[in-house]
Amino acid sequence: MAAPPAEDTAGAGLRMLPAGRVTAPALRGLSRFADTRGVPASREFWLDYDVIEAFCVAGLAGRASSTRGTCRSALYRLAEAAHGPAGQRATPFAGARAPVPYSPAERAELAAVAAAQRDPAARSSALAMVVSGIGAGLRPGELVALRGGDVFRHGRQVLVQVGGPPARVVPAASRYAGRAWELARRAGSDFVFRPGPAGRSYKNFVTNFARGLAADPAAPALSMRRARSTFICGHLAAGTPVGVLLKVTGIAEAGSLARYARHVAGASSSKGVLRARCRAERTP
Repeated sequence: MAAPPAEDTAGAGLRMLPAGRVTAPALRGLSRFADTRGVPASREFWLDYDVIEAFCVAGLAGRASSTRGTCRSALYRLAEAAHGPAGQRATPFAGARAPVPYSPAERAELAAVAAAQRDPAARSSALAMVVSGIGAGLRPGELVALRGGDVFRHGRQVLVQVGGPPARVVPAASRYAGRAWELARRAGSDFVFRPGPAGRSYKNFVTNFARGLAADPAAPALSMRRARSTFICGHLAAGTPVGVLLKVTGIAEAGSLARYARHVAGASSSKGVLRARCRAERTP
């Protein structure tokens, strides 16, 4: 007999366990779900808040809201230990509060900090963080896996092929496209970020590098989570169709954009409104 899908196993296990003992089955379900979406086999990547949201929305689709809420709460506790507090509201369905996006002045300062690194390898990797995060919305694990050959041109556009979750092609923002292309060509078949031998599965691989950058203490800290938030908020502010934004960000469900929309003036942060917009855009 075929093994039940990951979401079936997780849902059944959670229903049979008291709230304090759901962590192990929830993590097993999340890891199986992540594997089917091409997420690297490491807790750092499984416990990305967006991966957890995708699992709870898509992986546990059809499950009772109480089951999904219990699962989300258990996984958020693990994610907080790995990545820091999510800023979650009291209800378990609120999702992680998105980091505040970088302002235009902060983006310019981050680019200057990256370009000012004396070591060429550090300079290139710092620029890769800025370009891949703010310019293409990559998650930390996606940056770690990015190779030069994953960046290509189609006409005037520079596109980034992302392996998961799920696999997608992201048009680089025009302001960062040229630099993205330059970094990719320089990397060739190697990794764009910190090429060469390295412990790439180490959970703080990106964070520790960013902490070691030479910068003025008053300069904004370079964070892939804030960079990705900047990319998403920029698209929301520009009125990018919700379905298109979900596709290029790898976010599973329109309601998950609400936590980013809170940072965008004039944009509704209602999950219902965002879902309705997405449905309306699909209607011929």
